[in-house]
Amino acid sequence: MSKKVNILIVDDEEEFAITLAERLNLRGYNTRVENDGEGALNAVNTSLPDVVVLDVKMPGIDGFEVLKRIKSEYPQVPVILLTGHGATKDGIKGMELGAYDYLIKPVDITELIEKMDSAIEASKRK
Repeated sequence: MSKKVNILIVDDEEEFAITLAERLNLRGYNTRVENDGEGALNAVNTSLPDVVVLDVKMPGIDGFEVLKRIKSEYPQVPVILLTGHGATKDGIKGMELGAYDYLIKPVDITELIEKMDSAIEASKRK
């Protein structure tokens, strides 16, 4: 991608989120990390990301509620959900709520990048 892509990573597992952000930064992406749903919603309202990578299971405002609110206010922003091992039903539910796609943890960085790039391209065509 030609311009710097801004990615919002939302996961209550801080170490996972920071490591994912660092790996994406090394590949030329701009990342912002939030560790809860409220922080995610504030981040989206402050600076609209090109794509959101969002964990489903979080305390407080969970990923499904964050997804609903993002899609309600910013339908053009693609969201890729992260679900726990064996939680395919959560991924499918998320897609029914408007997520672009989902990945099961642990996340393969190459697959995540492919999905993010695809989501961003699709959002440009809308």
